Amino acid sequence: MELTETHTLPVSQQRAWEALNDTEILRGCIPGCESIDPDGENAYLVALSAAVGPVKARFKGRMQLTDIEAPTSYSIVFEGQGGAAGFAKGNAHVSLQADGDTATKLTYTANAQVGGKLAQIGSRLVDGAARKIAGEFFKRFGARLGAGDEGDGTAAPKGGENAAEQTAPDNTASNEAADGESGGDATKRKKSWTAWISKS
Repeated sequence: MELTETHTLPVSQQRAWEALNDTEILRGCIPGCESIDPDGENAYLVALSAAVGPVKARFKGRMQLTDIEAPTSYSIVFEGQGGAAGFAKGNAHVSLQADGDTATKLTYTANAQVGGKLAQIGSRLVDGAARKIAGEFFKRFGARLGAGDEGDGTAAPKGGENAAEQTAPDNTASNEAADGESGGDATKRKKSWTAWISKS
């Protein structure tokens, strides 16, 4: 599976870069995402729930940031396991280009391989689900950035919780866990990708 798209974000290139490296913003915008936690230098453990056609599962995976060129681009290498649902692994390259002073063009190319039940349901369903998830992410991400800092992150995490419920209705326990992590202690504990990158 290969997916290439370009989106225009309503903020400067630097602000877009900072948001892309903020784990709390990403957790609130990625459909079904429950947690993103640091796991070494420029690496993160991710848990999310997703539905691909008739297959619904909770995936746990790891992603590593490589080829980091702030505030222009980075690459992501990822792999995830969804138990009986199967697995997914691949890579993505994300680049940012200023479009004036108040807008940024984000372009990404992702390549992924799936196995298990995910592979059995067919590439058309898998591609469709991936495009739907990506589209929903950028819709929320753009809205979050467009709202500025006044909302202080209260709206987007709520949307993320709703997405988790819509994507996997039976995953109540996971949603409650995600809700619990959105408190002040979790915010203090989590560090943005930018902070980790600056140490490298």
